Order: sequence, then structure tokens, then C-alpha cells
Amino acid sequence: MKKKLLSVILASALTVGLLSACGSDSAKDNDVNSKTHTTETGSNTTRSDTSSAPVSVTLNEVAHSIFYAPMYVAIENGYFEDEGIELTLITGFGADKTMTAVISGEADIGFMGSEASIYTYNEGANDSVVNFAQLTQRAGNFLVAREEMKDFKWTDLKGKDVLGGRKGGMPEMVFEYILKKNGIDPQTDLNINQGIDFGSTAAAFSEGSGDFTVEFEPSATALEMEGKGYVVASLGTDSGYVPYTAYSAKKSYLDKHPEIIQSFTNALQKGMDFVQIHTPEEIASVIAPQFPETDLKTITAIVNRYYAQDTWKADLIFEKESFELLQDILESAGELDSRAPYEKLVTTEFAKKAME
Repeated sequence: MKKKLLSVILASALTVGLLSACGSDSAKDNDVNSKTHTTETGSNTTRSDTSSAPVSVTLNEVAHSIFYAPMYVAIENGYFEDEGIELTLITGFGADKTMTAVISGEADIGFMGSEASIYTYNEGANDSVVNFAQLTQRAGNFLVAREEMKDFKWTDLKGKDVLGGRKGGMPEMVFEYILKKNGIDPQTDLNINQGIDFGSTAAAFSEGSGDFTVEFEPSATALEMEGKGYVVASLGTDSGYVPYTAYSAKKSYLDKHPEIIQSFTNALQKGMDFVQIHTPEEIASVIAPQFPETDLKTITAIVNRYYAQDTWKADLIFEKESFELLQDILESAGELDSRAPYEKLVTTEFAKKAME
């Protein structure tokens, strides 16, 4: 399925380009979040590279989640504005859609799992999408059980029904990677239900489907607060340091606008620095405007959970070791025919300068 990703993305990119040329931006504006602007997109913005005027940058994020707290800290604290960037944030709702936006030029920068850049590179993309900053270093999902299990072991899943993720998606691949590490065959030792939509697994579990479910936040915490489930394991902790999400742009964009990428990375680093030296309560208070539908108590509980498992790096440098681990996971899942070169798909230049 993933091996055909590029052709799907290219077809989608053509469609997006045509629609952008003759349609309006009203639908896109509905997905723009707090402290961002909706009047310009990556395809029609006239940018200024001078220090006297802000530069408009369109960022397409794979999802809008507390998992990405440092980025929202950078937005809410005005770090992008301090760096001369007028940021438009759009939620893509899927790595394929985010990648399509980047390739088509609808977005300048994409924020998604870096496996997407590997897939498109291996399919022969002419203008490679290069990762220049890594945000999260842990998986962000959790295993939820129907009963509290203080002494949970992964072998407890043998013979059980688990609500999993989409085949070829990062959440499911990390889950299966952990199972294999613990001597469990995902195909024969348990039943993984992959037929439920990503956003519907928590509701299905609360209604009686499955013995366990793999959930992102806020669903994992919501199930606990409703008394319908208990978090018994963190996939982020048990899978190791995985480059789960990163920022990327087409190589041509990096080459043409290095100063924009540097300013963008500088703003992100300020967000990372804030998260490193502030409490979960303080972080939650800052990012709360990004999640008006979630009460502060819940946001704080979720930030605490991510904080405790060392989700966020101290810097944005995408190390080669992490890139190779990611490819190990893809290979283990049967989603990778050939490994991609780190040097082609990752640059650490901007992240290292941001640390200075």
C-alpha cells in the first residue's frame, strides 16, 4: 500500500494545484488554528527576505495534538513572530495529505512522520522532501486495557483482541515492532483489528469491542476519566527513541530559502527550550488556546504523561541512529524494499545552528 504512495500523492498534488488555481481558500481556513493567519498559502504568497517585513510561511501538520506541545508553545509565545515569520498552520489529517500539500507547493513545510519522505524518495521523487528538524523522539500512543494491570507484560496480549491501527501506518508498525521485540507474532499470537477508523477506536472500545486498544491522546486519558479503560503501557517507552515526527520541505525550497528555514527552526528551538525548563502545568497553560475543546485539567494530565516518558528532544537534530531505527521498523513491518540514504533525506545544518 505504501509502495504506491508517490503515485497517489502526485495525482493528489495535481488535483490540489488545479483546485487552488480556480477555487477559494475557505475550506482550508476552517482548519487554521490559534495565532495563525489564513490569508496566504504556500502557493500564492509573495515573500520578503528582508528583516523589515514578516515572511509568510504555510505549515501543514499531520494532526493537531498535544503530542506536539513545543510547536504550540512557539506559536502561543510569539517565537515565530520574533523570528520574522507570519505562520499559517493547517491540519492535513494524514501524512499522505500533508505530503501532498508539500509536493504540490500548497504548503512550504510539512510536519509528519519521516517515513513519508522515505516512501516518496524510494518511488523516485524528482525533488526529494528533506527532514530538517525532529520534534518528537517517542511514539505518542498508549495501550489501554479494560482493567487495571499494574504488572502488565506484553505477553499478556497473547490470545487477546486488540483494536490496532491502519496497516502501514506508524502507530501500527511501532505496535507490531514492540510485539516482535517481546517474542510475540502479530499474525498468530493475537487478533489485531485493523478495520476500525483511527478516530473511532476509543468509541468502539468503550462500547465493548476488543480486550485492549492502542490510543493516542486525548483518547487514552478520556477513557480513563470515564472509567472505561486503563493505560497499562506506553508504546513510546517500550519502542525506544523513534523519530516519530519531523519537519520537512522540498530540497528546492531548502536551497532557495535557507534563511526562512533557519528562522523557522530557531523559533521551534525556543519552544523546545521552554518545554525543557518549565513544568507540565506551565506548558499546559501556554498551549491551552490551541485546544479550546479540552479543559485545562485534561491538557495538563496529557502533558504530564508525555513529559514523563521523555517525548520531546532537547534539540531538533535528527540523528542518523534514529533514522536507521525508523527504517528497521519499516522493514520489520514489510513496508520497505530498500533503505534510503540518511544523507539524502536529512539535514542537521539548521537544527545545529538553532542550538547556538
